[in-house]
This record gives sequence, structure tokens and C-alpha cells, in this order.
Amino acid sequence: MEDRDMKFDTLAIHAAEQHDQNQSLNSPIYMTSTFTFTDLQQADDTFSFKRRAYVYTRGGNPTINLFEQRMAALEGGADGVAFASGMAAITSVIMSFAKSGDEIIAHRNLYGSAFGTLKHLLPDYGVRTKFVNMTVPEELKEAITENSKVFYLETPTNPSMEIIDLETVVKIASKAGIKVVVDNTFASPYLQRPLEYGVDVVVHSATKYISGHGDAVGGVAVSKDQDYINKLKFGYMCELGGVMSPFNAWLLLRGLKTLPLRMERHASNARKIAHFLVKHPLVERVMYPGLESHPGHEIARKQMKDFGGIVSFDLKGNLERAKSFVENLKLLKLAVSLGDAETLVEIPALMTHRDYLEEELIKFGFLKKTIRISAGLEHPDDIIADIKQALEKVS
Repeated sequence: MEDRDMKFDTLAIHAAEQHDQNQSLNSPIYMTSTFTFTDLQQADDTFSFKRRAYVYTRGGNPTINLFEQRMAALEGGADGVAFASGMAAITSVIMSFAKSGDEIIAHRNLYGSAFGTLKHLLPDYGVRTKFVNMTVPEELKEAITENSKVFYLETPTNPSMEIIDLETVVKIASKAGIKVVVDNTFASPYLQRPLEYGVDVVVHSATKYISGHGDAVGGVAVSKDQDYINKLKFGYMCELGGVMSPFNAWLLLRGLKTLPLRMERHASNARKIAHFLVKHPLVERVMYPGLESHPGHEIARKQMKDFGGIVSFDLKGNLERAKSFVENLKLLKLAVSLGDAETLVEIPALMTHRDYLEEELIKFGFLKKTIRISAGLEHPDDIIADIKQALEKVS
């Protein structure tokens, strides 16, 4: 049976399967830095691309390659490139499209390290970024100049849970000859496949939902353009050295096998948390696209299978009340990251999004007191009971 004939749930387990001589059910972990040749002719054939083989794990490894191909199958791409982290994937992809003098247009609300890279690091190399509200197409169009080379965005966004219409963004980009890069970490390929809307490259922090167990760090980029993937792998990943460990690739392959089941539970739990919070008298605002009151609800319904596992919200009162709430939780864990089996909670402005200046927070869609919950896989009644008791203590 060909991969193209399989459903997502089957692809997550079987796509691009490799068969080793011992017929192991799970692909072996090739924990080797170097691969050998039988003679110089074989080496020459390999280096001249007459023979497809492995040379050195920084440039290719069977375990890593399987993860890349499986992610490509799930995203609907031609191939992928694995990286040591999500940020390695993001920075490499952006550098592959933008050079000194070029401009990036990014959505106003991004993961803290992505925002920091675009605002503070890349200007040192002559690449500037404009931050706009991509939920307003006219604002995006007005930001374009002859130097604009990349649109960079997340949807849903971290932590404001804003929804950006991918079809609209791609249409605007196509007319201007601009590449579109989408971070699909919050949705995962199970809930959203941006390449189907014409997006050029999808990136993930595979540490999150792809892993699902909080035990592996990694990133991946996927595209429908095989030539671009070759350029990204050998011109950027290899040269900059952000290579994934074969062991982490194996852990991520394990995570992919249960991705559909986990995403359904994450989304179901998040929905129940959001509906509980929206009715609570101490809650000022809930940011979850599954709520009909969310401004991006209809767009999310159109381009997502479900609404994801993240809920952000503001309590009435000040930052001190938000701090007291998270410190009174017992079951929920105070931690960065998301997508794990455990339900995690954080205050982004104090943790993952410290690169945003205080005056930028409101402009970019969230507050200093905004709380973000990554719904885990526990029973929803237990998660909500813990939230309820913490709210009672700060009432």
C-alpha cells in the first residue's frame, strides 16, 4: 500500500517505513557519527551523488531521515529537514530566504525567542522586521515594500491564540512574490496543514506536540519544493550545524505514533477548560478559538480540524492575582513548553515572552498578567478541579 493512499492516523505510524535485516518492528537508532565505504570508488560515487548513501550524521542519518520523511508525509510535503531545536529550524529557514538589506514581515504575536531573533538578532546582519497584525489583510498589504521577502507567522499564535487566514495571506504574498513561512507548532499537522493553502514552508518545534512526552528537543521544516529542501539541508542545517540527535529522532518517531489520539484529547480538554473559565466570575477574558465569541472562530473552523490544546486567559485584577493563581495550583505544573502529557501553566510575559517590552504587550495582543494553559492528557474533571480551587484561593 502506497503512503499516498493511507489516512493520517496510519501515516503517523507507517509512512516511509524502513526495513532492516533483522526485521525489527521499530526502526533502529543509528547512533553513529560516521558511515564507512568499502572502497574509494564507492566513496566517490557517494560524494558525487551517483549513489544515495550516508556519510556523516550531520548531513544524513537513517533514523533522522525517517523522521524527516514521516513529517513530510503528515504535512503533505515533498521532504523535510530535521533540526536540533525549533529555533534552529526557524532561524535557518528565515536565513535561507533573507539576506542583508531584505525585510521580513511578521505577525505581531510570536513565540518569545522567535520575536527576539527577528527584533534583536537579525538587524545586526542587515535584516529588518516589521511586526503587523496579519488578522487585518489591509495592514499586511500596506506593510509590503520592494525589500519584503518573507511573511512569517504562527496560527494559532502564542500566547494570544489569534487566528490568521492562511488562504488570504498566501494570496497577498503570491501577488508580491513573497515567501510564506508558518510555524504550525500549536496546531500540529493533525489539526492543520498549511502547505495545502499554498504556504511555502512549515516549521515546528517538534519538542511540543510531535514529541508529546517532554523528553526530546527538536525542530523540523517541511516544504513541497524538493530543491528548496536540499538547499536548506546542505546549505544551512549542515553548515550552521543544528543537527538533530538520532536518539531524539527516534523519540520523536515514537511520539508521532500517538499524535492523532493525543491531539484529540488535548483539544477536548482545552475546550472544557475554556468553557469553564468563560463562565467564572473572576475571569476577564478567555482566548480560545473554539469559543464562538473568539474573533477568529470561523477562520479556525475553516482551516483547522479542531481548535488545539492551548487556552490563554486574563483574570480580573492585577499581575499579583495572576501570580497567586499559578502558585496555588497543585496538579497543574508551572513550566514553559507545551504539548506534554502533563497540563502546564505559565505567565508568558514573565517566562517565555520576556523579550516583549511592557508597552508592546497590549499592542501585540496580550497582557503582562495573561496566563497560558497547555491542556494535558489528565482527566478533564481533575484539571478543572485544580483550576477551580486555585481561583477560590485568589477570589
